[in-house]
Amino acid sequence: MTITTKPIRSIAIIGTGVIGASWAAQYLAKGLEVVATDIAPDAETALRKFVKSAWPALERLGLSPGASLSNLKFTAGLAEAVVGVDLVQENGPERLDFKQRLYKQLDELLPPDVIIASSSSGIKMSDIQSGAALHPERCVIGHPFNPPHLIPLVEVVGGSKTSEQTVQRAIAFYKSIGKKAVRLNKEMPGHVANRLQGALAREVYYLIAEDVLSAADVDDALSWGPGLRWGIMGNMMLNHLGGGPGGIEHFLHQFAGPMSASWKTLGSPVLTPEVQKKLIDGVHAEVGSRSIAELEAERDEILLGLLELRTKRAGTSADSSDGPVSILKASPDLLGASPC
Repeated sequence: MTITTKPIRSIAIIGTGVIGASWAAQYLAKGLEVVATDIAPDAETALRKFVKSAWPALERLGLSPGASLSNLKFTAGLAEAVVGVDLVQENGPERLDFKQRLYKQLDELLPPDVIIASSSSGIKMSDIQSGAALHPERCVIGHPFNPPHLIPLVEVVGGSKTSEQTVQRAIAFYKSIGKKAVRLNKEMPGHVANRLQGALAREVYYLIAEDVLSAADVDDALSWGPGLRWGIMGNMMLNHLGGGPGGIEHFLHQFAGPMSASWKTLGSPVLTPEVQKKLIDGVHAEVGSRSIAELEAERDEILLGLLELRTKRAGTSADSSDGPVSILKASPDLLGASPC
């Protein structure tokens, strides 16, 4: 197999909604050239407005050499958008038929060494890449977490016809721009992060539906309790600490039985119109007079502080070459590194 080491310097963004626009801001902040395309009316205006509004946060985190808003170009034509690019980040509608048609077009337009990465939050790449008959091996899932320009996580998983080289090259690229790339060894509906969110949301909705507590109180229980720890370490590491000096071995010895028993009491709510109204009313009671924009600003300000803290902490550890630490100091020389 020929190993492609071509640097990734130019990105085509297909679809400039919430995710696509955020990806565009991220790539621009890392000194990359971005060509965006979307057929929606006023798409370019909305995209440039979003990127401009996101720029101060990206400046705060640290721009890479060459980062500039002037590196953003827009065209309504798909064929024009992908000329000369090194990677395509696809953010189209979550419809399999749409993606299969799109990948057929992209497969015919692009040289075989150009990666086509999908931001799809749930559709399997094995199904998507069936539309790319010529070079399905270069198609991969690169699913971000919203908003991509701030949240480091990217889930990378190939389809049945994706080459190992493509997976490795995508992971290397995402890491080089400061993302925390997590590899999935097999395809799962919803990938992993959304499955974890879904499992938690099911119990949250159940507790509210059963009048155990209000929407505001369940949010406080999460964000001021386990959520604070999850912003530092994941479930398995926290279990290890929960075992005290005995670590994960003692934790499982002590809690495996009680945990297994408690799982049987978890709820499976049915989202009837009545339950949905209870959820909606609870959220609006919690929100009060605050607007979506105000809530987003609050979220992003606290998130920026956490990212800065994690970056500072990681910079003093042996693990500083990977993950969120790279957000501030991603070296442009690494872009496109593709060991295989």
